[in-house]
Amino acid sequence: MKTSDFYYDLPHELIAQSPAEKRDMSRLLVYSRENKTIEDRIFRDITEYLAPGDVLVRNVTKVIPARLYATREDTGGAMEFLLLKRVNDTEWECLVKPGRKARPGRTFTVNDELSVTVLETLEDGNRIVRLNYEGIFEEVLDRAGEMPLPPYITKKLEDKSRYQTVYARDDGSAAAPTAGLHFTPELLQKLREKGVLIADVLLHVGLGTFRPVSAENVEEHHMHSEYWQVTPEAAELINSARANGGRIVSVGTTGCRTLESASTDDGIVHAGSGWTDIFITPGYRFKAVDVLITNFHLPESTLLMLISAFCSREEIMRVYEHAVKERYRFFSFGDACLFI
Repeated sequence: MKTSDFYYDLPHELIAQSPAEKRDMSRLLVYSRENKTIEDRIFRDITEYLAPGDVLVRNVTKVIPARLYATREDTGGAMEFLLLKRVNDTEWECLVKPGRKARPGRTFTVNDELSVTVLETLEDGNRIVRLNYEGIFEEVLDRAGEMPLPPYITKKLEDKSRYQTVYARDDGSAAAPTAGLHFTPELLQKLREKGVLIADVLLHVGLGTFRPVSAENVEEHHMHSEYWQVTPEAAELINSARANGGRIVSVGTTGCRTLESASTDDGIVHAGSGWTDIFITPGYRFKAVDVLITNFHLPESTLLMLISAFCSREEIMRVYEHAVKERYRFFSFGDACLFI
């Protein structure tokens, strides 16, 4: 399977630079896998497609201000760090730019509260660094760091909360689980009143989710591992609902990867936690997810491959062709898809 099989043309002006004025007023493309039909709706219409007894599974990770701009202490040279994965209390795995300057032993100053010392260079070019600070880490990072918006968003984000879901809870992500950005407390309440159940899981979004596929052949791409967690309460709710005929509705590809990592071939979701590098491509048999809510993804990305496995590559390309024609907004701050 070639990476180029997942390429599509996207006019640059369709890349959303800012969130919709109201979260649940984004557009929603609804695709029926059974009938192969496409509907154009508004996101708040999602209540019409979910039924009593269905379980909405959402990822409660919270984005941290993971982008740090720093200067080298001895020369003043500029450096950018993107915190990806916490190793221990003070050490992190990071992406760095420019990499040639981030040699082990060098220290870079972020502000008067925080500096970064490079400890180790990993095989993939990432670095292990030590964060040097005093006080409460979360407060120091909030003052020193910036929200790690993707590079295709060039417009400044005025309200940091718009790159968080309204239910974000556990700090740890370097990017938002963007399918969840469309939900409001009022919309979630309407779903509850309809009888839709809600289960919370956790996957800290890191390099595994947004790392580009550089290999010519899909099978040669290696996913970076990300931390996931499913509580006993969430597993029990999901398994009970499915046993009673309810569908498992994943909010986003991160929720999907969490459920598929935590489930066995019989479709049972097991409580637990750990690191997953699951890479879902066409031919994969889904064990736990029946319905998928997601945004529009980059060409040749692992996320486009995942939804191509959920439907088919040919149908996803048809869906995306329709979305381009109808001028949907793409990527993190863009519109949504519902695959039923």
